[in-house]
Amino acid sequence: MMDELNSLLEPGMLVRHPDAPDWGLGQVQSNINGKITVNFEHQGKVTINGSNVILRIEIGDRT
Repeated sequence: MMDELNSLLEPGMLVRHPDAPDWGLGQVQSNINGKITVNFEHQGKVTINGSNVILRIEIGDRT
């Protein structure tokens, strides 16, 4: 199920990591074979295994 939800993520979409709220808002850079690269405002670029974490999609900029 995690892979299915994360498969909706496309470059440019805004997300948050549910287990790391201090990372802030992130922008999806790529989503290739379940490996999602996100640039977070307070953590920088992170590659996430989409089968382990469901990123929360943000609508608009809620910083």
